[in-house]
Amino acid sequence: MFLAEEAAATASKFTGFDPFVILFTIIIAIGLVRLLAAPKKNPFAIGFTIVSLLVFLTLDVVMVMGWLGKL
Repeated sequence: MFLAEEAAATASKFTGFDPFVILFTIIIAIGLVRLLAAPKKNPFAIGFTIVSLLVFLTLDVVMVMGWLGKL
């Protein structure tokens, strides 16, 4: 049991999926800006994008807190 706890403490908290999460967050934010700047507004698309951006921003915060060991 002691060895498992020590291995968990020394394991890397960064995964290969993390850069993709950040990239998707940036892409969603760019999409929201483009939707808001469009001459013809699509309220459903704007709402869906805002919800998606909030989910991904929350995921980014949790991910970075995990990197820093705050979780």
